[in-house]
Amino acid sequence: MSYEKLVVYQLSIEFLGVAFQVIEQLPRGYSELADQLKRASLRNPLNIAEGAGKRTKADCRKYFDIARGSSMECGAILDVCAKLQLAQGELTKRGKQLLERMVAMLTKLGDPQPPQAEGYVDVECPKPTPRLT
Repeated sequence: MSYEKLVVYQLSIEFLGVAFQVIEQLPRGYSELADQLKRASLRNPLNIAEGAGKRTKADCRKYFDIARGSSMECGAILDVCAKLQLAQGELTKRGKQLLERMVAMLTKLGDPQPPQAEGYVDVECPKPTPRLT
């Protein structure tokens, strides 16, 4: 599948593993935070893959922008976890490093100009296909 070639997709899968490790460390009473991190981290690879499969550049950019927003949300959740000392510092630090790379790539992928982003390896938003009449 073409989305698997995207470096940003691979990073999002790696981040998903970190996110679930953070979720396992959250103490009782933080189920809302755990649920929010779970949902936001799951949306990343799904939106990246869906964007890579869209048929127009505008649709591609839309899904990459949604994934960027989810990445930012994950970063804010990790900030909360770090501030409240709910998860290991090294784990939240690693998560933030992955998210920073993802956000940079997704910003370029969501750019209306043809991107030359690190995450854009061998995958381009497709050109519209002519319709059969």
